[in-house]
Amino acid sequence: MEQALSPATLIELRRPRPYPAVSVLTPTHRREPENTQDPVRLRNVVAEAKKRLEHDPAVTRERRNDVVEQLDRALTEVDLTHAEDGLVIFAAPGEHQVWSLTRPVPERVVLSDTFLTRNLVAAHAAERSFWVLAVSPDRVTLWSGGGDRVTEARGGGFPMTRDRDNFDAERLERIGDLPSTFRDEDTRHFLREADSALARLLRTRRRPLYVTGETAALSLLDEIGTVTRDATHIPHGGLAHGTPEAVWQAVGPVVAAEDRRNADTVARRLEAARGHKTFAAGVDEVRQNAQEGRIQLLAVEENFRTAVRADGGSGGAHLVPAESGDLDVREDIVDEIVERCLDTGAEVRFVPDGMLGDARGIAGVLRY
Repeated sequence: MEQALSPATLIELRRPRPYPAVSVLTPTHRREPENTQDPVRLRNVVAEAKKRLEHDPAVTRERRNDVVEQLDRALTEVDLTHAEDGLVIFAAPGEHQVWSLTRPVPERVVLSDTFLTRNLVAAHAAERSFWVLAVSPDRVTLWSGGGDRVTEARGGGFPMTRDRDNFDAERLERIGDLPSTFRDEDTRHFLREADSALARLLRTRRRPLYVTGETAALSLLDEIGTVTRDATHIPHGGLAHGTPEAVWQAVGPVVAAEDRRNADTVARRLEAARGHKTFAAGVDEVRQNAQEGRIQLLAVEENFRTAVRADGGSGGAHLVPAESGDLDVREDIVDEIVERCLDTGAEVRFVPDGMLGDARGIAGVLRY
């Protein structure tokens, strides 16, 4: 299944395709007993997609067979034993992708000439992705973090290892034969290469960066680094050889503290916007301003969901509450707003539930 939503990946997903480009969305669950129904729901929604293809007069037999084959291939790649909160399958002539999301999605099948990306974009924004670089004298690993976990990122030169005969920095330090490992020129060169490799990665996949290692390693990176010099440093040795659980245990509390600081900053900006009459609240008001590109900062409570429908049916109609399953219901309006705000250059921040008070789950600071 796909893992990283880079800007380049998103551009590729959004390009027009030969009709039909099929988007299949279904909620999934992490734990029993809810997850026992996930395989049945997945099979049913894929069957619905095939049925729609069968009865669509605009789809030729050749293309229908092609896309059905892509859907079947996608099904073989789904790993529901490690399911998260939502699943998205994209299938078009000659291609397919499977995305597991940390944010719930509505059950839906869409046939169009583009893939439906808004749920993917919103889940990526809500996850608040970050990088962790773990350094040691002989190994540097890169970890991709988001939500409540980290996974090792392989590629772009990582992990980096350094081969030296009889090189055991920790042993030599214990017996006193290596008092200045991080002043050794080979070590300096090794960590400078790691900094350069990370700089190349960040040009296309920029995220907040945390660097962990012994205090001496972090001091050296302050001296020689470029991107690592400006990262958040976490003094903790051994993680370059560590497990995902060990890395998260060291980094998680720092990430949580940063999230709290960010939430406090968002609260202050929203309060200032009230005083300056540049404040919007509620799905209807925020959506209208998002469509006009007026949102500078969007704040969304982490688990806020709502179903709405347009009152009147015109493009400028107001949104009113609706029940899931109603005619013309829009169950992922929040994700739609998030994607639109990101497209117009707004900051998007997910904040703890209840923080927005009378703003009813979603609020914005306007540009004008």
